[in-house]
Amino acid sequence: MRLTAVDRRAADLGLAPGMALASARAMVPAVKVMAANAPADLRLLEKIADWCDSFTPLVALDAPCGLLLDVTGASHLFDGEQAMLDRLRRALKKQGFAVAGALAGTALAARALARYRDGTVVPPGRDSEAVSTLPVEALDLDPVTVHAFRRAGLKTVGQVAGRRRAELTARFGSGMVFALDTALGRADLPISPRLPLPDYRAERRFAEPVTDEKTMLATLNLLAGRLGKNLEERGEGARALQAVFFRADGSIRRLAVQTGAPTREPALIERLFREKLDALADPLDPGFGFDLIRLEADRTEPCRDEAAALGSETVPQKEIRALVDRLTARFGAHRVLSFEPRDTHIPENAFAAVPAQYARAGRLGWEKMRSAGEAPCRPLRLLAPEPVSLIGGEAFRWRHVTHRIRKLEGPERIAMEWWRDAAPDRDYYRAEDENGRRFWLYREQGLHWFLHGVFA
Repeated sequence: MRLTAVDRRAADLGLAPGMALASARAMVPAVKVMAANAPADLRLLEKIADWCDSFTPLVALDAPCGLLLDVTGASHLFDGEQAMLDRLRRALKKQGFAVAGALAGTALAARALARYRDGTVVPPGRDSEAVSTLPVEALDLDPVTVHAFRRAGLKTVGQVAGRRRAELTARFGSGMVFALDTALGRADLPISPRLPLPDYRAERRFAEPVTDEKTMLATLNLLAGRLGKNLEERGEGARALQAVFFRADGSIRRLAVQTGAPTREPALIERLFREKLDALADPLDPGFGFDLIRLEADRTEPCRDEAAALGSETVPQKEIRALVDRLTARFGAHRVLSFEPRDTHIPENAFAAVPAQYARAGRLGWEKMRSAGEAPCRPLRLLAPEPVSLIGGEAFRWRHVTHRIRKLEGPERIAMEWWRDAAPDRDYYRAEDENGRRFWLYREQGLHWFLHGVFA
């Protein structure tokens, strides 16, 4: 058993990660230990990464205890790079974390400086100079390679960089040389953000955290207007939007809504988020308030302006889409469904229930199976086929109830699709019992009877 992490007091006493537990207890008999929980540590690191999203959307995990942030083009929002780094470190320390950070031109250089020169901000083009004085351990190499450097008298990154590239490649491989060049700023390895970047985003920071829901909705309306202008310039509309609420204590809450058609109308977007807030089982708790609210358009599509006159066909269609969007925001997409026809004559496969937001007018239409004044040919309620018992050809028993047949019409043969299913053909009958109730029955292979639906 080995130590995976130590607090500041243990480090002052000479304990370090990787040390055997027996050795640690020999050095400090009163040491207190607890079992490591890597999954819980990862979840905590992901929560911190979510919070860091308020500084930049390009956040990558550097497990087990690090984060890499690409702040290119974002530092001016925080009064410069040094002010941004100091603000981030202070905020994390205020939340109870021990944190060290640095800012450099490459991720590996920033990681090395964070571990050995906390608080450093390297000017552009000065990575090599800043990293050269660090110990070789800053390159995060395997222990065998570090030991080999130490035996050769190469104790700093600058000393290693002074050796010939061919010599280092032959002895330690191209991977080590690339890591060295990256740390010195001669090469770059982009980070892989843990969350996909939204197509469009707008945000608002508050000097004082806000707690009023009315203010939050008004802010979303304002941000939707900003997004709408950007979308309009590119002829696009949002299909999926996400509101991110950053609480002052570091907690984050995300709310997502979708639309049935591309939109950039602030009033509609605000209404959808209002429905979402009203439907939350766990209400949005502002705590000490939200200091940042962000609106993201995660998915966009081309959008045409609908300059439809009053009374045209597009007006009711637009109203129906708006109703579907509001119902979906409140109840969920899986509860607001629409039926679409399918190109098959098998009754149970002739339609599909899809989320109404994604329903589209297809090439297929609903087949008209009866003329005016004719009785329905298909039942109003279709059931999964249930076996029934035929009694002397004059009655049938279904769900422990006997129904005497007064009228019977059929058969209507429906053949199964032999290229998909080897099921036998069916002979369908419309039957009416003595109480006027009508059923849809079919016979399979001339032996077994099933009830497939009821007309009323």
